[in-house]
This record gives sequence, structure tokens and C-alpha cells, in this order.
Amino acid sequence: MDLTTDYMGLRLSNPIIVSSSGMTGSIEKVKTLAANGAGAVVLKSIFEEEVMYEYADFIKTAKEQYGAPQYFDYDGQRSPIEYYDYVIREENLKKYIGLVEVCKEAVTIPVMASINCFFYSVEWLSYAINLERAGADALELNMFFPPTDFKHTREEKEALYLEIAKKTTQAVSIPVALKISPYFTDLGPMIQRLSNTGVRAIVLFNRFFSPDFDIDTLEVKPSFVFSTPNDLALSLRWIAVMANRVDCSLAASTGVHDSAAVVKQLLAGADAVQIASCLYKQGPAYLKELLDGLKSWMSGKKYRSLSDFKGKLSQARSTDPAVYERVQFMRYFGGKKNVTV
Repeated sequence: MDLTTDYMGLRLSNPIIVSSSGMTGSIEKVKTLAANGAGAVVLKSIFEEEVMYEYADFIKTAKEQYGAPQYFDYDGQRSPIEYYDYVIREENLKKYIGLVEVCKEAVTIPVMASINCFFYSVEWLSYAINLERAGADALELNMFFPPTDFKHTREEKEALYLEIAKKTTQAVSIPVALKISPYFTDLGPMIQRLSNTGVRAIVLFNRFFSPDFDIDTLEVKPSFVFSTPNDLALSLRWIAVMANRVDCSLAASTGVHDSAAVVKQLLAGADAVQIASCLYKQGPAYLKELLDGLKSWMSGKKYRSLSDFKGKLSQARSTDPAVYERVQFMRYFGGKKNVTV
């Protein structure tokens, strides 16, 4: 039985990718994931938000060691940054490059680096170039610019996504994937536009911290850290809608907690499926259970390879494409039968 899949030009032994998370933050964890059958891993992201937190602690002692703040141009850009911030960023980048290098030496599966793009920064291109030099097989940009920014228009924000995608793909030769949110006014057309920037894959969708309130202490606290099986619906729908409508690979993310969910995303048209929450709950060995479940289903349906059924339930191949639109809500309450394709 052939579980191999082509994802952004990389040949994976199977479609299950462990997404960027604490599960992929060390060489020991990556080796364990590979041993249990992961098709690929996306390393825990390097991102500015973490550097900002470290900066607060570092600044307390840095002045004694480095003296007064200095400002200078960095990486040829007319964008001076504070010297202490520079020191922290360089240290974080050095550590991350080291993680890429040791993981590449230790495992044979593709190792993808990840940059968390929550703020606009001229440093991303430098990060990308350095991570390519470190040997990363691909680069995933986890992109999200908060809609709480009231100073810029929707058009300006969307243009920023496109600009960063184009600049990054031009700066490196390794495949670049974009992991995006569903928070666009015109999601379908925007995904299509992003796929035309030169990226080799789009991951639907990233997952965010959401606040909750403790009504006893009157404090803000984290809400639902892990995804649930109910979260599958959103990415499943949009993978099905966008399959065969983009010029790149598609990966499904969020809500995949069992082998049935893996099968569903492949039927929708995904080239690969990213997981994390289920491994936090079940452990790395759960990868084998997911793969066994996929093989068992394929055997029961007499499918010999993923290509035999991938995209079979996508909107593009449906005899009733409207089932993927709002009419599905009316079908549910109207007692309509399921639509077959």
C-alpha cells in the first residue's frame, strides 16, 4: 500500500506532518516523532513575540555588560534596531539554526523550519536565508496580522501578505509554505491570490491563543489551548473548496484527532495533514495508530494509493457544488439526504 504524497515538491512517506509546536522543539522529540512514523516535521517556530518577552528579562542585566544603547543599520536595511534587541535576536537565530542542523543530521524525514510572522519585520528575509543555509528542507511562514489594527485598511493588510510571500520565495530556493488564518473578507479569492505568489503550499488554518475570563479572580486566562474534533469542519470545508483551484499544495490543519479525520481531509483534496493537539493528548506513538487507521480504511475500500481517492469529495469534483456553500445549512434543517459525488 502506497501512502507517499507530494507536498510542495517534497516526497513524503505518508501525508501526516507534525506541525510547529512544543512537540517539535528539540532534537529528542523530533527523533521520537520520526521513529513513530511522521511523514515530516515543522520545527517549533522562531518568532518575534518570544524575543520580545525575553528582551524584558535580558534588559535588566544587559546594560551593565554592554553599556548604553546603540543604534545601527542591520542587514543592509535602513531600519535601526536597539542593540540589546539585536543581541537577543542573534542568539535566538543561532539556537534555531542549531536545531535545524542537528535535526537534519538525526532524521531522514523532511525537516521544515518555521517563522511566526505576527509583526512586520525586515528580519524575516534574513531569517529565511539563514535557515535555508542551515539545511532546512522547506520553510513555513505562519502568517497573521491582527485585525485589531485599526490604522491600516483591509487592502493594505492583504497587500502585506502578498508582498511578504513574494519576497520570501524570491529570497530562498527551498519551498515556502504559508500557514494562514480564515480571517479574510474574501477568503477563497485571497487563498488563490496567495497561491500565485510563488509559494509551494498553503496550510489551512493556523490556531491562536484565545482569552477567557476568570470571574472569581477577575483575570484574563487562556481558554482552549488544544483543538477539538469539532474544529475539523472549517478546514475540511475550505480544503474541499480550494482543491484544484490553487497553484500549490494544500495542507489541512486543526481538528485532526483520529484516522477518520485524516481520511476526510485527503478526500477533500489535501496533499498533507498537520497534527499537534492529538499528540499532546495521546503521545507520539499515536502516529502509528493514525497510519494504521488510514491503511485499514484504504484496504477496506480497495485503494492502493492516496491518488486513488485524494480529492474525491472536493467541490470541484462534486455533482452538486452547492453542498459546500450556505445551502448545506438549509439541507440540515430541511431533512435533505446526503449528497453523493
